[in-house]
Amino acid sequence: MIDTISKAWAEYVQPILQRPRRLQVAALCYKQDSDAKEVLLITSRDTGRWIIPKGWPMNGKNADEAALQEAWEEAGVRKGTVTGDALGYYNYDKELKTGLPVAVETLVFPVKVTELRDDFPEAGERTRKWVSPEDAANMVQEPALQDMLREL
Repeated sequence: MIDTISKAWAEYVQPILQRPRRLQVAALCYKQDSDAKEVLLITSRDTGRWIIPKGWPMNGKNADEAALQEAWEEAGVRKGTVTGDALGYYNYDKELKTGLPVAVETLVFPVKVTELRDDFPEAGERTRKWVSPEDAANMVQEPALQDMLREL
C-alpha cells in the first residue's frame, strides 16, 4: 500500500504541484586584453553576493537584447556586443518581493564590453569588479554558471 501511494505521489501528484521554472536572461560580460580575459561581476542588491547582470525578458526585445539592457542597468555596460549564441543555462531560486521563492532558469549570453560607464541606473545599489574567469567561478554560487566561467 505504501509503495502504491509513493508511486502515485511521485508520478502523478508531485508533477502537478511543481511549477515550471521562470526564464531570466543574463549577460556574461567580458573584456580581453592581449591573451587575458576578464569577467565583470556585480553584487546582488539583496544579499550582496557576486552575480552577473540578469533579469526578466522584456516586451519588444529578444533575449540577447534584454540581456544587454540588464548589463547597462545593473553594471553600466554602455556599449557591448553579444558575441555568439547563448552559453547555456543555470538555475537558482529567486525570492520575490512577496517573500515567496520562484525557480528560475537563466539563459546566459556572452557580451564583449567596449564601453563601461560609472553613472548607470543601479550604480548606487551595486558593486562591480573585473576578475579572471577562474576567480569569477570561485566567487559565484551557481555550479552551472561556475562551469561556464571556467570554460570561457
